[in-house]
Amino acid sequence: MREADRLVIGAVRRGGPWPVVLAVTAVVGAAGELALPYLIGRTVDAFVANPPGGTPWLTLCVCAVAAVMLCESLGVWARGASGAHAAATLRSGLLRHVLGSGSAATRRFPEGELVTRAGLNTEEVGRAPETVTSALALVVPTVGALVALTLIAPVLTLTLGAGIVVILLVLRAFLRRTTAIAGGYQELQGEIAARLVEALAGARTIAAAGTAGREARRVLAPLPELRAHGMELWRANASAAVRSGLVVPLLEVAVLAVGGFMLAAGQLTVGELYAAARYAVLGAALSTALGHVSGLARARAAAGRVAEVLAVPPVAHGTRTLPPVPPETAAPPGTVPPPETAAPHKSVPPHQPGALEFRDVAVNGLTVGDLTIPGGSVTAVVGRSGAGKSLLAALAGRLVDPDRGAVLLDGVPLPELTEEELRRAIGYAFERPVLVGETIGDAIGPEPAGAAGDACADAFIRRLPLGYDTPLAEAPMSGGERQRIGLARAFAQGERLLVLDDATSSLDTVTERQVGRALTTDPRGRTRLIAAHRLATAARADQVVWLEDGKVRARGPHQELWQDPAYRRVFQVNAQ
Repeated sequence: MREADRLVIGAVRRGGPWPVVLAVTAVVGAAGELALPYLIGRTVDAFVANPPGGTPWLTLCVCAVAAVMLCESLGVWARGASGAHAAATLRSGLLRHVLGSGSAATRRFPEGELVTRAGLNTEEVGRAPETVTSALALVVPTVGALVALTLIAPVLTLTLGAGIVVILLVLRAFLRRTTAIAGGYQELQGEIAARLVEALAGARTIAAAGTAGREARRVLAPLPELRAHGMELWRANASAAVRSGLVVPLLEVAVLAVGGFMLAAGQLTVGELYAAARYAVLGAALSTALGHVSGLARARAAAGRVAEVLAVPPVAHGTRTLPPVPPETAAPPGTVPPPETAAPHKSVPPHQPGALEFRDVAVNGLTVGDLTIPGGSVTAVVGRSGAGKSLLAALAGRLVDPDRGAVLLDGVPLPELTEEELRRAIGYAFERPVLVGETIGDAIGPEPAGAAGDACADAFIRRLPLGYDTPLAEAPMSGGERQRIGLARAFAQGERLLVLDDATSSLDTVTERQVGRALTTDPRGRTRLIAAHRLATAARADQVVWLEDGKVRARGPHQELWQDPAYRRVFQVNAQ
């Protein structure tokens, strides 16, 4: 069984109680429709033989019609509720999976693609309970019609059975073809969404360059192909509808012809002939399943796209916690051993919480090798653009796992830590932070005022109408102010290690100096790893890790590295 089909079946199961209600109403309604021809036939025979004797049968006919109408009404309600419940459940699970997979999902799928798969495609899969239940419900009148015709006249059953085989073959071919067409249609929808998200991200640049028309044409370029898929889907529906639709009148004519000869021979009554004709139509009810089969095909195609996202492995976490550091072994913050004291392949006992070790680490073109960052120290990572500064920072915060080697915090490999312990121990600030939460205070985290004070953000936050309770949507901020909120979030979160990936690039000189002072004089003695471009940041650090061509070229105090002209040129290039 394909993963997409498993997902469709899972959507039916996740529809809550509504698929059961839908199935019951469909079966009961089908049973009522099956009973109607028999009841009408008996009513006709009763009124022909004895007019007053037909009243009880007429009453039963009315009850059967009422039951069918009630089931149809409940079925409409259940179809909507089951689809909404299944789509919401699948969408929330997909969102948790994407967020749990870290950057792996966004590296594989563009943002617009992920939005389409989490929105439109999950909505299509959410309709699976309706389509599957409704399609299966059509089996009830078909089987019932075959049984009823067998009881009336077995020869009529053979006539109906031949027609049903033809209908099933048409539906099978239609399902295969429509699934493939719907998959291509949905893929183009995702491509257009991805292009649109890219364009919206650069809306100001597009407006400034005056290229709005050209960009609109680029975003909508797949529309002709999308239209072609839509037309092909329409033609497939029309072709299948014509083929299956022809079977119904042919079946009815065939049953009436055979039944007419039997009526003339006295083998059938008028009521039985009417019932046989009605059962022929009910038995061919599978021909009306094209809409349900089309919905099932779209759900299968959409489920395949959702399954591709779910196939991205989530970030695995362990069960360990970080060891406590005995107070008597703690060293003053900023104590940095000489580089040569870090023995390769051996765990360095931390004097201060936050000791970070890279053991023979390599990933995606960056070779770190063996590198030890002592607990409580301030380490600046410098290098030309593309040298690997952000990648080294991502390794330290476990936003990326190494292809080779291991990264340890206080002697514990990062993958072995629980997710809660990892995120509690490490605070991460980015160049362009995304603020999450309802208010400014929510975006920072616990004790927001203290963390905002360290990040020089407290003053401008208090000038807002509601201070820390100001909704993010109502707090327009400059790039530097957003960076300060991001820094405050890192200060509030990280208990042992702060990783700052060029997180002060948008600050003015005075604010950057104030934030830098807070970083170098952290009273909590946390380890600080700063991917930096500014000379002042490197000069304030206890040590500098100099990256060049994807490798660690040197490590040591800034004053010593400054003697190397190549090191000085790094800052000259970055300043240009």
